Amino acid sequence: MSAEELAVTWWGHATATVEIGGRRIVTDPVLSSRLLHLRRYADQPVERAAEADLVLVSHLHHDHCHRPSLRRVSPGATVLLPRGGERLLRDRADVRPVQPGDRLDVAGVRVTVLPAHHDGRRLPGSHYRGPALGFRVEDGEHSFWFPGDTGSQVDFDAVGAVDLALVPIGGWGHSLGDEHLDPVEAAEAVTRVGARWAVPVHWGTFFPRGLRHVARRTHQHFFVTPGERFAEAMAGRDAEALVLAHGERMVLTFGPRRSPGSGE
Repeated sequence: MSAEELAVTWWGHATATVEIGGRRIVTDPVLSSRLLHLRRYADQPVERAAEADLVLVSHLHHDHCHRPSLRRVSPGATVLLPRGGERLLRDRADVRPVQPGDRLDVAGVRVTVLPAHHDGRRLPGSHYRGPALGFRVEDGEHSFWFPGDTGSQVDFDAVGAVDLALVPIGGWGHSLGDEHLDPVEAAEAVTRVGARWAVPVHWGTFFPRGLRHVARRTHQHFFVTPGERFAEAMAGRDAEALVLAHGERMVLTFGPRRSPGSGE
C-alpha cells in the first residue's frame, strides 16, 4: 500500500488499525480473548494487530487501556494516553500523556487531542484518572477521527471534516447511559463532523459470560444489531457506513463525494 492511500481494519471492540501516510495507527488495543468478566465472541486478532507506529488510548477503562495488550504492541511505538494515567504504562519508555487541546506531530502525523464526554477514571475510587479523550489525526493528505467512548455532550461541529470516522455505537452492559452513543446518535455525530466514511466500533465483540442466555433482548439490542441499525441510520446521509467484520481490512478509494439521498 502506498503512503498516499488510506485503509482501516477493525479488530473488534474499539480496536482498529488505520493506515495513513504509510504509518499504522492503532486505537485502544484490546487483543485478549477475555477481559475481567467479559468474553470475546469473535475471532482472536492476528499478530499484526499489535503492529503499530502510534497508539491512541482514549481513556483508562480496562476495555480501552488494556496493559497486557499494550505490552504486545511494537516496541518503539509511541503511545498517547490521558494525562494522569502514565504510571499504568511505566514499563514502556515511549508513553506521552496528553489532554484536550494538545496538538502534536508524532510518527509522521499531526494529532489533535479532543475532549470526550465519559468517565475518565480507571475504576470508581481509583487513583488512576485522567480526561477521556478523542483524537483527530491527519497526514496532510488524509484524516480520521476517533472519538473514543463519548456521549453527545461534546462539540462535534468543532472536530472538522475528516475522511474517516471510527465511531462507537454500542456497549456490553444492560444499558448505554448518557456517556455512550447509540447507533442513531453516532450517525448524527458523523454527519456533524462531516466524515466521508464511517466505521462503527465498540459493539459486537465483548459481552458478559452467560448474560446472552438470561438477557436475550439486551444481547440482541446492545451486541447483535447495533451495526445494522447504524447502517440504517446512515442511509441518505452524506457519508458511507462501512460495517466491517472482525479482522476485515478496507482500502478507501477516493472519488467524487456522493450527494445526500443519491443512493449511489
